[in-house]
Amino acid sequence: MADQHEILSQEEQQKILEKYDPESATRHLEGILGTIVFLVLLAFSIFQLYASITQSLPRQILLSVHLGFALSLIYILFPARKKSKKKHSVAWYDYILALLSLGVGAYYPLMLDTIANRVGTLTSMDLLVGTLAVLLTLEATRRAVGIPITVIATLFIAYAYFGQSMPGFLAHRGLNFESLINTLFFTSEGILGTPLYVSATFIFLFLLFGAFLVKTGVGQYFNDLALTIAGKRVGGPAKVAIFSSALQGTISGSSVANVVTSGSFTIPMMKKLGYKKEFAGAVEAAASTGGQIMPPVMGAAAFLMVEFIGGVSYWDIAKAAAIPAILYFSGIWIMTHFEAKRVGLVGLSKEQLPNKKEVFKKIHLLIPILMVIILLMSGMSVMRAALWSIVATILVSLFLKETRIGIKQIIEALADGARTALAVAAATASAGIIVGVVTKTGLGLKLANGLVDLANGQLLLTLFFTMLTAIVLGMGSPTTANYVITSTIAAPAIITLLTMDMPAGGAVPVSIAISAHLFVFYFGIVADITPPVALAAFAAAGVSGGEPIRTGVNSAKLAIAAFIIPYMFVLSPELLMIDTTILQLIWVLITAITGMIGIGAGIIGFWYRKLYWFERIIAIISGLMLVYPEGLTDTIGLLIFAAMVVSQLVTRKKGKYKLA
Repeated sequence: MADQHEILSQEEQQKILEKYDPESATRHLEGILGTIVFLVLLAFSIFQLYASITQSLPRQILLSVHLGFALSLIYILFPARKKSKKKHSVAWYDYILALLSLGVGAYYPLMLDTIANRVGTLTSMDLLVGTLAVLLTLEATRRAVGIPITVIATLFIAYAYFGQSMPGFLAHRGLNFESLINTLFFTSEGILGTPLYVSATFIFLFLLFGAFLVKTGVGQYFNDLALTIAGKRVGGPAKVAIFSSALQGTISGSSVANVVTSGSFTIPMMKKLGYKKEFAGAVEAAASTGGQIMPPVMGAAAFLMVEFIGGVSYWDIAKAAAIPAILYFSGIWIMTHFEAKRVGLVGLSKEQLPNKKEVFKKIHLLIPILMVIILLMSGMSVMRAALWSIVATILVSLFLKETRIGIKQIIEALADGARTALAVAAATASAGIIVGVVTKTGLGLKLANGLVDLANGQLLLTLFFTMLTAIVLGMGSPTTANYVITSTIAAPAIITLLTMDMPAGGAVPVSIAISAHLFVFYFGIVADITPPVALAAFAAAGVSGGEPIRTGVNSAKLAIAAFIIPYMFVLSPELLMIDTTILQLIWVLITAITGMIGIGAGIIGFWYRKLYWFERIIAIISGLMLVYPEGLTDTIGLLIFAAMVVSQLVTRKKGKYKLA
């Protein structure tokens, strides 16, 4: 294993996290204030568990209390300025903002019947509370999530208010101040809308599940398991990073956090073996980012997808994402293998690997994750599956002394889960502002039609423009907010084109809806590794000491599958396991992975030997034809692929080409 002095310390990891991940730039409170904050975080989790178990609270009360907890804690924990020197104390004005946030959160529980009886008519107090809710949400989002999503939400509010002044097809009659506040806070389509509802139910419970997994030491176990399985292979540490990061994605909803926690262990190993700094960082960044698209527990936006599409379960989404996720990680694995062969790197020695017997002794730590899959497959609701998986984590931890969770660890896990939920709550509340404006003004349909017109009705062009939109919006924005925007603006454009030949007014087929939403979901995620603003890659560069932009370019190259596969599953939903037989599924998987070998070899420039430029192009073409699930392209792709393999084996053995 990597030498201990090479692995980043907790302090070094925290510095990198605070630099690239707004969610981690919190105050470090101690003493009485630290205890109070801890107790409030604990109360937040207990409230959420009570609400999830009983399911007895009216929706508006659940969401307003969830919002009140989150906003007040954000103002206490997140300083107004990222570089604030007062990391151990709270500014006087933040106490006021926290109290105002509690007041906003308490307004619905105290006034619910009165508000309902007024049927949309707002009093002066309603206007004051609603205005405070909007302003407090925007500022909390700026602190905990970042400036991009805050600016976007503010622009949407301005668009709603100044609608009559908008140019061309963007113009609408505009909302007066009262109507705007009513939409944003006193309806189910604004701040207290679907995104925040998903945060207060599905997302919170799975974040809590992740916190309990961490307490069992499952994060380090993932590293040890990955070392045992992949460490001795060619370029072992890089493959360890891929395997470990795919598993880490089940307990971390943040690409940056995944990079720093897993990368502080894997990147030094890769560098020691001989990988360049930028490539080592890129492997970790690409693999960690992919954790959000890896079933069974995907990124937070996947839970939103269930609500936005409607008529589908979370299992439908996870099942559809399975083959694309396999291809994503297969692509990274294949390219790191070819890079290791090209450079001449070997695996780790037996002395550098953990004791296999000790590793497999803790295999029971994976039971809760397997349990999630089984429960979701059985048709159990997402919330119930999450609750039972938390219980399973506690019970499974009791098997061994070193993994055992006691009362103290349970309480700490409850507080940690609530802490990780704060930024998600702020992001989804701001996303609700965007949804409210889009719904009230009809902007989503206008922009979708505008996107189709810009692409002249061409599907591939529409997909390309949608990809650019998702990547640009995802630069510096959380995946959750990015998905909300693109799913309301760009996904309808894809759906419009794919259903153009269908009878008007009919239901959108599930395959089309899922493929369109997964398309924008994927590109919102890969924004984290796409220069010029590639936060996951920049964080990896901070760990590796490499050049950030070059690390970003390498990570985007390694994650090429994420740029190709979404086009493929929109054009051919067989990749999403929708309306396919087992035999079709097996064939699609075999040809697609074979295709990734061709693409990977072409991009790296090495297969059985070094490839010439024209061979690289041919390899990529054969790979693309194999990834696209269609009989003719598969046949041609396989013939080209086979010819390439034979050609290389013959020329490698005969030494026909003198390689540099």
